[in-house]
Amino acid sequence: MLRDELAAYAHNAWSGWMKYLFEKSIKSVDGTVIIPAWAVERWERQANTPYNDLPSREKDSDRAEADQIINILERSNQQNPGDEKYLF
Repeated sequence: MLRDELAAYAHNAWSGWMKYLFEKSIKSVDGTVIIPAWAVERWERQANTPYNDLPSREKDSDRAEADQIINILERSNQQNPGDEKYLF
């Protein structure tokens, strides 16, 4: 089902991001996680920058994510030909 495939993609994207975030962060003995200043500065800048204003390298990361979604939709269209609900 397309909905579940997209939900699995969203979960995997989120999970990958969280693993990356924790890998770059410092975990205290009590379990508190501290995000280094360089990461906060970078990610705040990225979060506050419209896609069109991002540098090409950062756009490439978003394009790769979009490509994965397009692949899921194309597979769905191939499995359900004539189902115009998911055509794009």
